[in-house]
Amino acid sequence: MSRRTPSPVTGAARSPFSSRNDSVKSSAFRRVRTTAAASAGLLAVLAAGTVAAVPANADPAPASTAPAASMLAPYYTALDLTGDKQVNKLDLQVVADHIGATPASADWAAVSVADVDADGVITVKDLAAVSERMIYDDGPFTLIEASTLDMQAAMNAGVITSVQLTQAYLDRIASLDKAVVDTGQGGRALNSIISTSSVALQAAAAADATRAADGMTSMLLGVPIALKDNYDTKDMPTTGGCGCWDNNQTTDDAKMVAGLRDAGAVILAKASLDEFAFGFVSEYSSFQAAGTSTLVASPYATNRSAGGSSGGTGAAISANFAGIGFGTDTGGSIRVPSSYNQLVGIRPTVGLTSRDGIIPLALSQDTGGPIARSVTDAAVALDAVVGVDPNDPITAEQTGLVPDSYTSYLDPTALQGKRIGYIPSMIGSNATTVRLFNEAVAALTAQGATVVALTAPTGFAAVLSETSGSTNEFNHDLNVYIQNHLGSQVTARSLQGIIDSGKYVPSRLSTYNSRKAVTDTTYQNWAGPTGTHTVAIATGHDVVTKMMTDNNLDSVIYPSGTPYGQVGSNLRLSPNTGMPAVTVPMGQSIAADNVTTTGGVNLEFLGKDYTEGTLIGLTYAFEQATKARTAPPLYSAAG
Repeated sequence: MSRRTPSPVTGAARSPFSSRNDSVKSSAFRRVRTTAAASAGLLAVLAAGTVAAVPANADPAPASTAPAASMLAPYYTALDLTGDKQVNKLDLQVVADHIGATPASADWAAVSVADVDADGVITVKDLAAVSERMIYDDGPFTLIEASTLDMQAAMNAGVITSVQLTQAYLDRIASLDKAVVDTGQGGRALNSIISTSSVALQAAAAADATRAADGMTSMLLGVPIALKDNYDTKDMPTTGGCGCWDNNQTTDDAKMVAGLRDAGAVILAKASLDEFAFGFVSEYSSFQAAGTSTLVASPYATNRSAGGSSGGTGAAISANFAGIGFGTDTGGSIRVPSSYNQLVGIRPTVGLTSRDGIIPLALSQDTGGPIARSVTDAAVALDAVVGVDPNDPITAEQTGLVPDSYTSYLDPTALQGKRIGYIPSMIGSNATTVRLFNEAVAALTAQGATVVALTAPTGFAAVLSETSGSTNEFNHDLNVYIQNHLGSQVTARSLQGIIDSGKYVPSRLSTYNSRKAVTDTTYQNWAGPTGTHTVAIATGHDVVTKMMTDNNLDSVIYPSGTPYGQVGSNLRLSPNTGMPAVTVPMGQSIAADNVTTTGGVNLEFLGKDYTEGTLIGLTYAFEQATKARTAPPLYSAAG
């Protein structure tokens, strides 16, 4: 499909933090090595070949043959001496070989970056400082709330393997997902996972072999991923949450899934969703008797919804059933479960990630993106799934607008000097949301941002009132997926076939009938090149972009919702403009609010086209300042 041509990106300039800024050390370093301790034994450790997960007898590889991995930057890459975009044993060997070097030394240029204390001589103290930039931790590994950094540090140190990590997640799913853990009134099972991969452990073993041979080739190497079950996977059925497609085994992966596999990720499981991604309650019928369905529950209060339509992904990631998750968003389906489950969700610019191989809802607004426990994890995940895809022509728009790595924006000072706007009517009246939004504004201001209240421009109300494209587009777009991707063994090959199968969420029958009745003329008048919806999105994009430009804004913020609810039409701002949004936890309800006391609320940051990097920087700085996410107590013990 076509969409407006984006204006040049002017707000995406990177602001990398200083390579000497110790404030950005990850929690992965649970026992940060002190200089004294490192100085005492580091040379001996280096000689023994146990500093990093590289074979003990490996010779230092020349920089030209080292794996060109995409690593966290710049803190974890600034002291790289070998050109492989990471600090590992090879770099420590270079520093050790140059102990005593000074600016007068012939090869000073090759090692000067390692003079961390800037005293003009390479010492053991510098060697220790370089070692602190390694993604390596040989302390105890804890699965609960483990980040990609935690996982990579432990796997690099040999504390855990990807096989063991994958098995641990599989064990948690088997033990907890269908169990009623919540003994309170209305407590029910999470039901967040539809299927698990029978070859996940093989993929994990392959990742372990890659690490042994080549080191950490990617920040996703060996990390288990849960996908919303509308992403095609060649090793698991893709049901769309509908029992009518239980046997939809596709022959290939969705483009985004292929990117994850290329990065060495382990595709662990398919997460439940609202059937065909229709709504926010996440009710599905996959692998159930005809006429029956199941609801996904929030791990914070299982008598509550996990949101939707990517509710299974949200519940699974929050309950620590996988390392990172992926969802899709047409009108809020990444951001609602992220808010309900205190997670970070990225709804990318429409055009940044390919939709090829994903069951569509409305291609005018569909986009896929990560759902994670931290901004860092979301940025790492996003790196693997961007790219131009000829099977989704809109992705050509991103050419020249994608950074080498979105992790380069992970700057705790990113809010300094930024200008952020909000429209007061988008805050709503919910006591928890109002309190948390005010606290968030204070936190943003304390971090150096200027936060300004805006008057909604002419046409802004129309942007929020434009409805989802799913009613008029679903039948048309589904038929394209059926033609190009649906497994040949599936007999329900149309909306009528789905109805005839009898295997769907019973309450959806009237919806299927009404969407089946949409004619091609209605579709074209809505979503065609000059259709009303197409024009509305283009107009909305221009209205909001101009508002940001006129007010010199880096982002527009608003609450993603309330505890287990929404605020007006806030969630439509991103899909009705095609512009990116990142949602991040800003806190939870409390008894004084006189609302549900277990509910979280997220703050959403909207940006101009293809400024995901800027948004990642802003949300990372906000996250680091507030530390608002809490793990669900019911699922915080090892399973």
